[in-house]
Amino acid sequence: MTSGPVDVLFAISDTGGGHRSAAVAISAALDQISGTSLTWAIEDILRLTDLPGVRGAPEHYDKLSTRWLRLYDLTFQLTNATRTVDMLSRLVFLSARRNLIQAIEARQPRLVVSTHPLVNRLVVWSRRARRMPFRVITCVTDLVSLHASWTYPGVDLAVVPTDEAFQIMYRRGMYPSQLKRTGFPVHPKFVAYTLAQRETRQALGLDPEAFTLLVTAGGVGSGRLAELVLALEQAFPSTQLLVITGKNRAVYQELHARQRPPLSHIYGFVDNMEALMAASDLVVTKAGPGTLMEALVMRKPVIVTEAVGMQEQGNIDFVLNYELGLFCPTTERIVNAVSELRDPPRHAATVARLAGAVPRDGSAQIARIMMEQLTLVNATSGMPITRRRTGLLGFPRAGRSLLRGRRSR
Repeated sequence: MTSGPVDVLFAISDTGGGHRSAAVAISAALDQISGTSLTWAIEDILRLTDLPGVRGAPEHYDKLSTRWLRLYDLTFQLTNATRTVDMLSRLVFLSARRNLIQAIEARQPRLVVSTHPLVNRLVVWSRRARRMPFRVITCVTDLVSLHASWTYPGVDLAVVPTDEAFQIMYRRGMYPSQLKRTGFPVHPKFVAYTLAQRETRQALGLDPEAFTLLVTAGGVGSGRLAELVLALEQAFPSTQLLVITGKNRAVYQELHARQRPPLSHIYGFVDNMEALMAASDLVVTKAGPGTLMEALVMRKPVIVTEAVGMQEQGNIDFVLNYELGLFCPTTERIVNAVSELRDPPRHAATVARLAGAVPRDGSAQIARIMMEQLTLVNATSGMPITRRRTGLLGFPRAGRSLLRGRRSR
């Protein structure tokens, strides 16, 4: 990351760890492909707004996704329409127009990559307001249950992780020429990890022989993690448990306060997830796309415990439809599923299905597309920018902003 002008600006918001993680993953792939010849930065765009409810979105998200999940789902439903998103985004832009434009102009990017659905429109409208020449890519970080805010034909290109996401974006108004299916932006270190399972376990100080179960609940350590760990320890005393509590210090301390079986290992927030997954035979996780896709990229069967928010519901269907694991919303069912997937023939069959289930090089594919887009910027440098006819406040006229049937492009 750098200060001052950059080639690429990643526009995010820290509502959940997945949006920043996607930007970090893509930037790592970009460094590899470009030979670190390109500069980049990550900017939390929603922090630049003056609306308290929007500016504090990261803090609000942590509460909504844990204590106020019903309110979060209700908000998702009430705003899940393109016109509604357009209207709300315009209100945000009006409050943040000056800050947004100043921040982007200070960076002078040639390419902006948005990994958050709520910032796509803000970036495009800022570009239009100052006729800036950069291009805009949306990188969708949800698998199936896409909120309407992801879809905005004003961007130059949208990269999506699944066929399901492609079809949803197309039905909602994106042109096929604006869409590319790339796979999910998993950090390149997961693909690059080559140490064998036994050697990895030895390097981590683990039992090299025991069947190993990785249990995680995401960066905030949500869910009934402590209850689940206790049940697994009691049901499978010979199974090695790698438990990641994330940023949830209360759960971490609660688990450490108990007397642990020798094969039970408790971790807080970790930065070596690729090694822990390589050491594992099976991953138990919530339906968040980040950890889920990391496990699938490393060809590990998954047990999905819950969906935190309506945007994660489709991820459960994704796992079940492609037979990549099981969905178990209760502790009892998780224990039964672990018993089932511990069976060598069943485990081997599930691993075999994982061989081509998802692309492993999603981040690299996206980075290569970014390089192509940067070439287009260079090719048009100094040329006049085509502008849409606009109405008041620099927004597209209503008649032009609504899609009335499809046309070739």
